[in-house]
Amino acid sequence: MLEEARGELLRRAAEEKWDENEKIFVVSARDLTPEEAIGRPDRDDYPLLKGKEVMMEARYRDAVGQAYTDQPGRFLGTLGEVLHMSLNTNFRRAVFVATLNAVMRNFYQVEATVHCKDREPAVCARSLPAFIEKRYGRPKIAFVGLQPALVQSLAGAGFELRVTDLNPDNVGQTRCGVQIGDAALNAENARWADIVLATGSVLVNDTYRELLQGKPIIYYGVTAAGLADLFALPRFCVCGR
Repeated sequence: MLEEARGELLRRAAEEKWDENEKIFVVSARDLTPEEAIGRPDRDDYPLLKGKEVMMEARYRDAVGQAYTDQPGRFLGTLGEVLHMSLNTNFRRAVFVATLNAVMRNFYQVEATVHCKDREPAVCARSLPAFIEKRYGRPKIAFVGLQPALVQSLAGAGFELRVTDLNPDNVGQTRCGVQIGDAALNAENARWADIVLATGSVLVNDTYRELLQGKPIIYYGVTAAGLADLFALPRFCVCGR
């Protein structure tokens, strides 16, 4: 998918005469601190607060785009360098996706490219059950990437869930009333489910293909903002900025 996105951006850059020599600045070597990324929410078990993932931030002109990654680093270069870089590591894919989000916001007013903060994650979570029920009824859900407030909201509303996560500290544990499985179960769970709810991080770490089991996939969060717009992918991000 990222290669297709690169191709589309290159096509648009040529057609609309973007200046590929313009500098962009992706910050994450200092990493966005938890407070910068998510503020002070009403619970302390979000992945950003536990230090297992960080938020990479790209700035292009006046626009900001973000993406989760487990391989933070610093990049300083031009838009053209990002569009032509090899996407062979999680770090480089995160640079590309964060930049894509910033560029799509700058040129096409794509919304919710920056993570919500403070009380907003809880507001977002409370909105999820109604969002799902309105569109899909009462489906079985394969939930990929433990986002505790979202999982707790769905479980509390009585949805049947199977949840997986890459963090070994979570695997085998009961979180929010649901036992967390290993990410190796993603494909199996996607076949079992009626729909898949997946963190946009699967697009950065290149594990989204195992979720393609002929079921609807809804990506949640800011990471998938630009890709969702490019490829008309369903996305849930109520309070993103």
